[in-house]
Amino acid sequence: MVARIDRIGDTVLATPIPRELKKSYPDCEVSVLVRSYTKDIFLNNPHVDNILVWDDFSRGIQSIRSLTSLIKPYRFTDGFMLLPNETLAYAFFLAGVKKRYGTSRKPYHIITATKSIVRDDEKIERSEAAWCLDFVTKSGGTVNNDSTEIFLSETETAESIKIKSEIAPEGERIAGVHITSGGSAPNMPPAEYLKLCKQLSDRPGVKVVITDNELSDGFVIPEGVIQINRGKTLRESIVNFSVLDLLVSSSTGTMHIAAALKVETLSLFCPLPACRPSLWGPVGNRAEFILPSENYCATRCPGDPKKCDFSGEGGIDADTIMKIM
Repeated sequence: MVARIDRIGDTVLATPIPRELKKSYPDCEVSVLVRSYTKDIFLNNPHVDNILVWDDFSRGIQSIRSLTSLIKPYRFTDGFMLLPNETLAYAFFLAGVKKRYGTSRKPYHIITATKSIVRDDEKIERSEAAWCLDFVTKSGGTVNNDSTEIFLSETETAESIKIKSEIAPEGERIAGVHITSGGSAPNMPPAEYLKLCKQLSDRPGVKVVITDNELSDGFVIPEGVIQINRGKTLRESIVNFSVLDLLVSSSTGTMHIAAALKVETLSLFCPLPACRPSLWGPVGNRAEFILPSENYCATRCPGDPKKCDFSGEGGIDADTIMKIM
């Protein structure tokens, strides 16, 4: 059982685990425990036998009992808890999971005899995907590849080809621009993305699409640019992401979806240790990063990366992005 009960980007970065487990133990059964809104990431994955959904984040005995009842029938021998969570620890213990692995060393890990996988991601330059794969090696397996992956069905692949031909009938390159970040990372103001869309649209042989599901009421989509994921489910959006040749975005879950589909990414990043691209960058695709200047961060950093909009001299704007494209 691989438990990844956090956000989209984190879940995508866990997708190498089932593949590497199957390589190490070809006859093993691999299940994933995820939230309902991230389960689509593992659909059609040939390395995943079962997708279990858990959305009860209330704390207490009832939550532990509910999760225990969900996982106990599977008789898991090994359980990977990629996010420290008290309910997970007790439920894995009560469900009889023989070998339990978790990050950090919380009191509930000690009580449940959970094996701790120590990481120091502020000092060691490794990707989050590589850190996740430490669970495989800790359980005795081997790791050869940390590339993320999302699989389309034959029907979805055919749909992707159809959508691509409709957007770019003459074989133009399709550039996706993702404007929002969900408050999870520094990001440019919407006005800069609007300017970027217009500049990209002026380039010969390029079609521009906006990949956000929702935009603020004040954002006016430029003529000739379409919002391909408006009102779409995550799985429908994944199919739409697969048609892109490039995605421009901040460090978001959508960036990781694109990477897992082998779409080229150009991403805005913050150099702070907890946000840097070596840790949270996409894995397995052709990826480029844009960071503000060192002087910009030294003089303008608000202390909270979520409050940074890269504006001002030395920051990042539409012109900065166009210069490197």
